[in-house]
Amino acid sequence: MGAKGTDVSRNVGIDAMAFHGPHCYLEMADLANVRGVDPNKYIHGLGQRQMAVATPCEDTVTMATVAAYRALKRFDIDPGEIGTLIVGTETGVDHSKPVAVYVHDMLGLAPNCRTFETKHACYGAMAGLTSAMDWISAGRARGRKALIVASDIARYGLKTAGEPTQGAGAVAMIVGEKPRLLQLDPDTFGDYTRQVMDFWRPLYSKYAFADGHYSIDCYLDAFTGAWGDACENAGTWDRLRLDQLAACFYHVPFVKMARKAHHRHCETEWGDTVTGDDEKMVQLKASYDRQVAPWLELNSVIGNIYTGSMFLSLMDYLRKAEPAGGERLSLFSYGSGCGAAFGTGVVTDSATRYAANIDPAEHLARRKRLDIERYEQLITASETADHNEAPYPDPADWDLGPGLYFVGTRNHIREYTGSASDTL
Repeated sequence: MGAKGTDVSRNVGIDAMAFHGPHCYLEMADLANVRGVDPNKYIHGLGQRQMAVATPCEDTVTMATVAAYRALKRFDIDPGEIGTLIVGTETGVDHSKPVAVYVHDMLGLAPNCRTFETKHACYGAMAGLTSAMDWISAGRARGRKALIVASDIARYGLKTAGEPTQGAGAVAMIVGEKPRLLQLDPDTFGDYTRQVMDFWRPLYSKYAFADGHYSIDCYLDAFTGAWGDACENAGTWDRLRLDQLAACFYHVPFVKMARKAHHRHCETEWGDTVTGDDEKMVQLKASYDRQVAPWLELNSVIGNIYTGSMFLSLMDYLRKAEPAGGERLSLFSYGSGCGAAFGTGVVTDSATRYAANIDPAEHLARRKRLDIERYEQLITASETADHNEAPYPDPADWDLGPGLYFVGTRNHIREYTGSASDTL
């Protein structure tokens, strides 16, 4: 199968997807008003309408587990079929113990399922996805599938410059042979790595440090590098050309970053700088409106989820594009520090049948809107909720219904209550 008659060399890809995020959210207009900022700065300047906010009882473990449970359940996959579990996160719960091993236990996966965590800022889940692709293609899977989960909480603190670019959530993907959603094309993947200090979080800090403008430059340079490597690996750029792509997905720390990324994508392919309102800019805007903008709705109402941000855009496409099959899509993941990958995949003939399985609209509609006072209480409580000496967080304090929750650290051991199957 392939776009425009091009064959994809190996039949490996994304077989299932699901999302889970916090039970609460904040309207960006409410945040802007209390911070004395024009709401348009957040809503139009950043492209963000709402922001998911995790309570002290919701962490990367609970979100990853529930998202993974949904993917298994909605796509009728037996947990015994999972031979690899990788959780990509930059907000882990322990410096040594991986989020993945908690998820492995809570899902009841087999003891011979290899399990680990990947960390490279927002690139971790893509690293997991490509590793799973290679694991299956190498014949190591023995007919089993890989479960890749991107789970993160982007938190920058109250009244900081990064406050409007927060968010939280988890995207689970099951990778296997004969995928039902997206067939990955390994011959079109390229990589890029460079040591830069654009964004980092020291071991002693719950909050990240960033050089915002420099980070955008690093992101765009990484795109150029990864795209170039992808072209070299493919031996031709025929499959990578914009006119071969039905949609382009980028890492989305805030929605407007996708516009900047697509601008660089066009300039890189065309070999020309595009400015002003000339004919090239008209083409660029039309390309953005067709290939990128329609698939950013989930990002705009969930916010920055680090490792899962690009995959939210892919989910948005698969839930509402109604593809016929054969459409080629591009995927670009960037992680500060920095590492990046660019690649493509082809939508399967069966993908449109699973749009409802993927769509998180029902989950998002059940979220509770926070007022500013409650939001600030929540953020403050979350700063110390996992400390050994802290009061134990109680789901009832945050009006949370049945579900899987973190309930504090006792004797330096994290404790949880409930299960993924309890979650509404």
